[in-house]
Amino acid sequence: MQPTKYGDDFKIGDIYTTAAITLTETHVVNWAGLTMDFYPLHMDMEYAAKTSFGERLVHGPLIFALAVGLVGSANFAGDAAIAWLGANNMKMQTPVKIHDTIWVEVEVVDQKPTKNPARGVQTWRYTVKNQRDETVMVFDYSMMFHMRT
Repeated sequence: MQPTKYGDDFKIGDIYTTAAITLTETHVVNWAGLTMDFYPLHMDMEYAAKTSFGERLVHGPLIFALAVGLVGSANFAGDAAIAWLGANNMKMQTPVKIHDTIWVEVEVVDQKPTKNPARGVQTWRYTVKNQRDETVMVFDYSMMFHMRT
């Protein structure tokens, strides 16, 4: 079956924007249960109140996972992607608190051919922002794509 989209459809500098999601207590509790990450900054209101943040924070890896999910749900790549190759240069820049709303701006930043001309590798920069348009996380997400031959 032929893909309906190809890596060739994306050009360096293209920018895409996802829908947003508001982080809730349920997200944090479910993530802690799935990952066994019960660090008190995320789970203990009394502990977190005494930190410089003054309240509990959402897990950083949950923000990464939600960013990937928001982009996937937006279906920008359609069926062009073959495989995820990794994420690089990840930085958490601003804490995310329960009830913050995040969304993702994606920019195509790199394209490379492979030995097989039917495949190419692209890097998309994910910039996760909150409701105040502050950047909370940035990372480069690399994927292998089907290319037109």
